[in-house]
Amino acid sequence: MPIPVQPARTSGRKLSLSTLLITLVTLVAVMTTTIVLAASYQSKRKSLVETTLNLNLANAERMSLTADSLFRSMRSSLLYSAKIISGMKPVQHAEISAYLELMRNSSNYFNSVILAGPDGEVLNSSPETLDLDGKRLTSPAALEALRLKKSYISPPYVSATTGKLLVFMSEPLFDKKGLYLGQLGGSIYLQDYNILSMIYGNSNIDDSGSYFFVVSEEGHLVFHPDQSRLNEDVSANPFVQKLMRGESGRMEALNLSGADMLAGYSGVPSSGWGVAVVSPVSVIQEQINGHLRKIAGLMLLPFALLLISVIILAHRLAYPFAALANLVSRFGKEDVALPQLKPHWNREVDLLTKALSLAWKDIQQQTDQLTQEAMTDQLTGLANRRGMEWSANQWISAGVPFSLIVLDIDKFKFVNDNYGHLAGDEVLRWVGSIIAESVRPGDICCRFGGEEFVVLLPRARNALAAAERIRSTLDQRKGPLQLRVTSSLGIAHFPVHGETLEELLGSADEALYTAKRKGRNCTVVAGNEA
Repeated sequence: MPIPVQPARTSGRKLSLSTLLITLVTLVAVMTTTIVLAASYQSKRKSLVETTLNLNLANAERMSLTADSLFRSMRSSLLYSAKIISGMKPVQHAEISAYLELMRNSSNYFNSVILAGPDGEVLNSSPETLDLDGKRLTSPAALEALRLKKSYISPPYVSATTGKLLVFMSEPLFDKKGLYLGQLGGSIYLQDYNILSMIYGNSNIDDSGSYFFVVSEEGHLVFHPDQSRLNEDVSANPFVQKLMRGESGRMEALNLSGADMLAGYSGVPSSGWGVAVVSPVSVIQEQINGHLRKIAGLMLLPFALLLISVIILAHRLAYPFAALANLVSRFGKEDVALPQLKPHWNREVDLLTKALSLAWKDIQQQTDQLTQEAMTDQLTGLANRRGMEWSANQWISAGVPFSLIVLDIDKFKFVNDNYGHLAGDEVLRWVGSIIAESVRPGDICCRFGGEEFVVLLPRARNALAAAERIRSTLDQRKGPLQLRVTSSLGIAHFPVHGETLEELLGSADEALYTAKRKGRNCTVVAGNEA
């Protein structure tokens, strides 16, 4: 008789649905936190790096402009004094010595000044403690200046006379007949108090570890917060190499010590030197870590409450948490519009929904702010070229008729050449404000680039009247430094003078150039150039 086979019994406890839901929701919470922190990390790092690079570049350009103006002033001072001294007679030794002493003390440009004859003999010097009168110059820099017989600035070197690290600048002397009389030179002691330390010693960047340094044309340090490094050869540094090629810009690179740095660098045209402003990436990383700790701290309590609620009512909360986790998991990976989040009967879920909505709106506001800054000209506060192109292309796509005015400041190069670029910036800001106050609400004003501005008038308003209003206002008012500022304007209409933005700008530019040819300070409409 066959023995019946009994079915095998399974043993062990089964996983309850509540435990499974708690485990799944806990996992989702952890993953959500990780995704948010990772997305925040990437966003914050990119933002900080870009901000630091832009800030360092702006600081480097500002300091290079200061240095350029300084060197031009120093060279002008030497050139002026050279002309004065070349008109004196050698017998006026006392008067020349007094003049050199006055020259050295009045400007603080140079720590010492010498007057050398064409054969290298020192005729006069200041201060008297140099004890160089009647002696011959032996330093390679001074001999090179005598040989060149023209304006000269030396690389840093240690003087055999004073034992000091210095930079030597000189100007040649010629009499009325063009006979070479020698060189008038000034020395800047890099490790002593001088005009460089007076200016740069007070140019603090910030307290985050950022610093700046100045290098010579050969890549040697002429200014550094650590004076022991002066005259050090840093030409192997990647951004110093760019400075030695006369380039300006920003980059992330390793310095000679192997530290990762964020650098902004700008050349000094008048001397061939360069200024670099650098920030350690480690400082940026510490800021990011602090940001993440803050986010984690803010998220800790809501997630603790969430998990407690899940333990109590796991089966009722599974769906809303899964939906929220799915929404957050897509954040940072794709362009997702925030759906309408309705209030939930459960307090914790409702709080999480509101927190997510607020966080999402905050991120959107930051994104909108960054977008706005990217489309705004920092100098004038008007829209920049990107913003103008975006608005114009929107209107063109929608088939909205509009007018485009191109304005160019007449003889703007004269302002920069005679009053300096800072005065030029003031003129640009002033012109921008005049344009903005001369148009109607809804009109779009932008700085197109350099001294050129563009105004967009929707619905093809009376562009000629608007352009003349701008032109006459500029002409009648006194600009910065009491300058008379005039402008030439060209007008084009969409779609009459072009069906694309490029065609429209081309038509307006042709009209603008016609206005220039007609004598400037006038307005020309495209198609009416004759």
